Amino acid sequence: MIAYLPAALRRLFKLTVPSPPPAYTLIDQPGQLQPLLDALAGVPEVALDTEADNMYHYKTRVCLLQFLVGREVFMVDAQAPLLKLDPLWAALADKHLIMHGSDFDLRLLHDLCGFSPKSIFDTMLAAQLLNRPRVGLASLLEDHFQVKLSKDSQKANWSKRPLTKKMLDYAALDVWHLPALRDILTRELVRRRRLGWLQQQCAAQIKSGLSGFSPRDENAWRIGRTEKLRDRGLSVLHAVWHWREETAERLDVPAFKVCNNERLFALAQAADAGGTLESILAGVNLGRRHERLLPTLTAALKLGLERDPQTIELRRRRRRDPNNIPLTQAEVDLQQRIREDRDRVAQKLSLEPTLIANRTQLARIAREPHALDEILLPWQAELIRQTPALKSV
Repeated sequence: MIAYLPAALRRLFKLTVPSPPPAYTLIDQPGQLQPLLDALAGVPEVALDTEADNMYHYKTRVCLLQFLVGREVFMVDAQAPLLKLDPLWAALADKHLIMHGSDFDLRLLHDLCGFSPKSIFDTMLAAQLLNRPRVGLASLLEDHFQVKLSKDSQKANWSKRPLTKKMLDYAALDVWHLPALRDILTRELVRRRRLGWLQQQCAAQIKSGLSGFSPRDENAWRIGRTEKLRDRGLSVLHAVWHWREETAERLDVPAFKVCNNERLFALAQAADAGGTLESILAGVNLGRRHERLLPTLTAALKLGLERDPQTIELRRRRRRDPNNIPLTQAEVDLQQRIREDRDRVAQKLSLEPTLIANRTQLARIAREPHALDEILLPWQAELIRQTPALKSV
């Protein structure tokens, strides 16, 4: 395929080969935003990426915004205390955005300020529809442009100030190559008649971003296979999960850095097996970093073991949502036939099967085959509609 030709041959075929990024402009003070606004006024599309601090803090925040506007790279420090960004969101409202893996970014920006783009081209969604073996941005840049992104900067603490030159150089590369990558992927999407598929995927991505990040509900503590636990284990799981959340918020760290789900579930299983407080703690390896948290964890375990299970709702109430009702045997059989048909179609098209319909969607189709167009995007529905299983319904 042309997309994988060496750089010299790509130039021969007149494919876009980006030069090294120019000097970028860092905006972190009041009064510095106007050059970016002026640049935005003269273009119909913008490459956009964000850096967040979800690996370092309890509540995720936008730390840096990267823009490629024409041939200029702008970095906006979203944590700068005196920088007002309302004019920026207004200027972006009518722009087409080029992004990579936009789902997280769109939810993040919606929660930040209610922003939602007019339209997007998501290079990760495009790579998936082309069945690329590696769809991460770092992999695609290496495959197409021989660019290697710093792994250190990928995991950097973007909330820490000042931002280093190494981090800013990395952030600039995140947007600098996006238009050229978009052009390469678009050519192949057109050749394989899948550009319309991508447009539908991107529109759906924008719509899903409008919901932002869903707040945790009262059942968020039900991690793992809670249906395997009895009341004692469920009571302990309820107690230690809430201990972890309260501790993570107090320390301002992600919950997984306090205690991962596997360790919490192991505590619940040990309680279900009839263990005492001491034996539960002794039988589960908490690791050195948890030693200072042992007193509060012990208190939470004690609460879970001593609490009357009737004081908390341990068993999930069956919801009236018809999608949560178990399938009948006939529906299970239909679901299996649809899955087999989907897999054959996916193999013929060289697609990941779940891109056509995932497990939840298959169950809904089996329950309501005539609601196919409500469950799937048009391109997905068309592929499934032509299969023997659906034609027989």
